Amino acid sequence: MNELLSAEVPENLAGNRLDQIAVNLFPRYSRARLQSLIKEGKLLVNGKESRAKDRLQMGDRIAVTIELQTTLEYQAEQIPLQIIYEDKSLMILNKDAGIVVHPAAGNWSGTLLNGLLNWEPKLRAIPRAGIVHRLDKDTSGIMVVAKTIEAHTSLINQLQQRSVKREYEAVVVGVMTGGGIVDAPLGRHPVHRKKQAVNEAGKEAITHYKVINRYRSHTHVQLNLETGRTHQIRVHMAHIKHRLVGDQLYGGRLQMPAASSPELRGTLQSFKRQALHAKKISLTHPEKGQKMEWEVERAEDMQKLLTSLKSDYEMVD
Repeated sequence: MNELLSAEVPENLAGNRLDQIAVNLFPRYSRARLQSLIKEGKLLVNGKESRAKDRLQMGDRIAVTIELQTTLEYQAEQIPLQIIYEDKSLMILNKDAGIVVHPAAGNWSGTLLNGLLNWEPKLRAIPRAGIVHRLDKDTSGIMVVAKTIEAHTSLINQLQQRSVKREYEAVVVGVMTGGGIVDAPLGRHPVHRKKQAVNEAGKEAITHYKVINRYRSHTHVQLNLETGRTHQIRVHMAHIKHRLVGDQLYGGRLQMPAASSPELRGTLQSFKRQALHAKKISLTHPEKGQKMEWEVERAEDMQKLLTSLKSDYEMVD
């Protein structure tokens, strides 16, 4: 079974090589995989075969045919799912922190994918059981899952065209003066294989952020993604010196605010994940063709953290 994906070259990528553009427009696939598809004649530019080194212009249309891989090798497992909306095309769910989305080395079971196969066995026929985007293990919040091949293709195309809008909220260390945009490309960290880093040779990554509330030593922020790179929000916030509270990979050692309340000290010490929650998602329904939006409540531990920060702030104020 094949899937056809297509995208138009935007102005900011014009003039680059085909393989460089493709890896930005189709981020779910590696550069090596896309180069192979180019050689095999399965990735076309304006309907014609091209070379990886060919340079493209704004408006050129790239289409790629990808052979879909089903999820027959994974086991169905009874894992609680918080489903907030479901129809015959898609499912919207609220993922708990601590749940891995897709099986991988060290986490072959107990994942969201295993739970989806238990909930709906027909998802075996769809790549990654319908999972079209991911959240990190310790990020909570909203996700969309495709239930048909047609919905899968539609959602993947919407993600690549950046028409799916995703809103997050986070608690960061330090007091921000205002909102802004982080436009910094991301790639693998040169030393730590589990980390990403700002890298001029990396993939385009853009994060918008604005202040919701300021506290004595922290800020509650809203974040919106133009791109969806691995660890994007976590790396971008660390890059501007406002790392996420509780981030075990990018956050460094816990720093306790001076003269903080016992309640806040206890909350910060016990918060062992990045304080990041996917709050809202909007997209065009694959079958109905209309814009739809869903929102989920923040996780209990995030709410407790915000309550403790507010109480500490008001105590001093």
